[in-house]
Amino acid sequence: MKKTKILYVEDEMFLAKIVKESLESRGYEVFLEMDGADVMKQFHEIDPDICILDIMLPNKDGFAIAEEIRQADIAMPIIFLTAKTQTTDLVKGFHKGANDYIRKPFSMEELIVRVENALRYRNNEAQNAEQKDEIRMSKYIFNPHRQTLTYDKEEKKLSFRESELLKLLYENRQHIIDRRDILNVLWGSDSFFNSRTLDVYITKIRGYLKNDPALEIITVKGIGYRFVME
Repeated sequence: MKKTKILYVEDEMFLAKIVKESLESRGYEVFLEMDGADVMKQFHEIDPDICILDIMLPNKDGFAIAEEIRQADIAMPIIFLTAKTQTTDLVKGFHKGANDYIRKPFSMEELIVRVENALRYRNNEAQNAEQKDEIRMSKYIFNPHRQTLTYDKEEKKLSFRESELLKLLYENRQHIIDRRDILNVLWGSDSFFNSRTLDVYITKIRGYLKNDPALEIITVKGIGYRFVME
């Protein structure tokens, strides 16, 4: 089973060692960083599931790091650990993108609970986003977010380009969409090679939708395609 990855940023060596070992004893995979300037490099390398940040750090503080993390991943759970007690610091932390805020000293039990709550919230949000992204096409359910096409409980995994093409056809359903527009949007040019590739993808998607006669991709000769949903 894949372990949850935690990026833990703390410059107090003694505290960092205790917290890291405690989290690892509970099954988490912990990556410790002690210099604020190196955090984002570590962030992009490990792709963590959650970040725990001290505020007072050498070279770059936790507030600045949180802003950069939030720009890279708007949904990344961020928990601040800090000795600061002023309400203005707490408010600033939330404005910078924190999901939670724990004052030092703290118990490991409290930290674990808050980590689990933050992860649970993110997972619920991701599931809700996926459900909202579902598109019903007659007897099929298309999920562009997950790149899946489901018919009668049988799920077909689409490639990125197949998913994008089907989404484009659906968004322009009942209208003729020009081949050149499709090629320029999905491939970046309407070259002969890309044009032949599009033909292959259209054939594939027609095959994926063959179980429902209410769905049809009509070729409009010399112009493009029309996606029909009865």
